[in-house]
Amino acid sequence: MAPNLKRLKEIAQQRRADVIIGKNGLSDGVLKEIDRHLEDKEVVKVKALRSALKVTGLERRGLAAKVASILGARLLDVRGRTFVLYRPKTREEKREPLGQRYKARSQGSKISGEKKQWLRRSRLQQIY
Repeated sequence: MAPNLKRLKEIAQQRRADVIIGKNGLSDGVLKEIDRHLEDKEVVKVKALRSALKVTGLERRGLAAKVASILGARLLDVRGRTFVLYRPKTREEKREPLGQRYKARSQGSKISGEKKQWLRRSRLQQIY
C-alpha cells in the first residue's frame, strides 16, 4: 500500500524542523542525522540556514536535491530554506523482533486490580 504523499507533506509542514543544516554545510554528521531520522520516521523536515547556502555555494532547491540524491530519498516539498524528504522503510525494517513486540504488550496498562493496589502500597512504603 503506497502512502499518501500529499498527507505526509501536510503533516511535516505543521511541525518544527527535525534537522538544521548550519554553517558547516553538508558535513558527515548532518547527513548521518538526516539518515537516522529517515530510518526512524520515513519523513524528515530539514532547514538550511543562510550560512549553509553560502558555504555549499548552492541555491535552496539545489541543496535539497543534493541531500535527497545522497541519501536516496524523495524530495516532497521545498518552502523557503526548509524542505521535506521521504524514504520508505524496507520490509525487514518494518518488522520488529518478536521479543520487542511481546515486551511492548506486556508493559501495557492491563494490570489486574490486585496488582495495582499492591504497586500503590509498595510505592507508598518506599516514600515513607
